[in-house]
Amino acid sequence: MYVLADGTERKLYLREVIIYLVISLLLNSMGNGLTVACNMGSAMWTASAANLAHDFHFSIATILIVYGIVSILVNVILLQHFDWHRIIGNLIFIFPYGYFVSLWANFFRSLGVTSLPIPTRILLDVIGIICLGIAISIYQRVNVILHPNDDMTNIIRFKYVKGNPVAAQLLNFAFPSVVIVVLWVVFKEVVAVNIGTIIALFFQGAVIGWTDKHLFKRLKHRLKFIKDKKETLAVE
Repeated sequence: MYVLADGTERKLYLREVIIYLVISLLLNSMGNGLTVACNMGSAMWTASAANLAHDFHFSIATILIVYGIVSILVNVILLQHFDWHRIIGNLIFIFPYGYFVSLWANFFRSLGVTSLPIPTRILLDVIGIICLGIAISIYQRVNVILHPNDDMTNIIRFKYVKGNPVAAQLLNFAFPSVVIVVLWVVFKEVVAVNIGTIIALFFQGAVIGWTDKHLFKRLKHRLKFIKDKKETLAVE
């Protein structure tokens, strides 16, 4: 929804939806690709996927797609009903997304990011995580198509934790955190987990909340697909 100067709301025009989605999808895949290339710690889901890809010799694109499908099933459980519009939107998102992340990662590697000094890579890694948080905020508010992992955050946020983005993001990160720990115990090695992962774990939700209030401030959450007949949710 878009809030006008007089406080009234209107639906987004198609061209606005396209612009917001293009901006957010580019920021999301670029931010994730940058963190993978820097190897100073990716966001939790990407870090978890990178470890699975490393330990079982799959491409990270394949793991990200599988994660997306698993997340769709979890979202159905969280919503307690099938929402085919939501599921189709998730599927539209995840198949190109994994490959875009891989392409961006390869692009940044080709620029020599992996050989930069550690302080520079840490800075670029943090920038990548911030880009990711900004992107998530934008397309969660548009709520037309979302990555199912971020859709999960949206569902948890507005259905279970009263709109709190930090709590929702921490709950969303529980599964990839467990995967990383299990792989570390079994294989005695961890990749893509570093200072950036810690920053993402504790501050990505805060970046999403800050972006909701300060970037594209008139763009408000569209909760059409988050249904709960027993509650009326207030969006800050």
